[in-house]
Amino acid sequence: MTRAKTETTKRRTRTVKMKQAAKTRSDNKVSKGQSKKTSDNKVESEYLELKGFLSFLILHEVGRKRLCGEDLAKKIGRRKGAMLTPGTIYPALKKLRKKKLVKYRRFGRKKVYQLTPEGETEMKLMYKLFSNYFYGLKHVIQRKHYRVS
Repeated sequence: MTRAKTETTKRRTRTVKMKQAAKTRSDNKVSKGQSKKTSDNKVESEYLELKGFLSFLILHEVGRKRLCGEDLAKKIGRRKGAMLTPGTIYPALKKLRKKKLVKYRRFGRKKVYQLTPEGETEMKLMYKLFSNYFYGLKHVIQRKHYRVS
């Protein structure tokens, strides 16, 4: 085969592969309002992002019991359905520490976090806001773990 024919064959093969990949992507697209599957086959809502709730959940859990970062990641991860990474939990804790909402004490290598008086005040405010936002949904939202798959 000549060099020109080889190049043409390579281009055609590449074009076919690109078209197949585009078709696969379009087949996996989700129409508005539907749930989508992640790479690990978990179902997530297109509209609900739990990132904004991380600070709230940290303050809630630390307000209930003094916890280290690893234990916090496990507790919050159970709610989310996946373990939180150190790259998620520790920057959030640092931000809350800078705002003087949480403090820590060292016990060996572990830092055990607890709420400050300002953190307790903020947590009470967050509970009120959360209650106002979701008022009237108590009959719809029940405290049980739903399996999403």
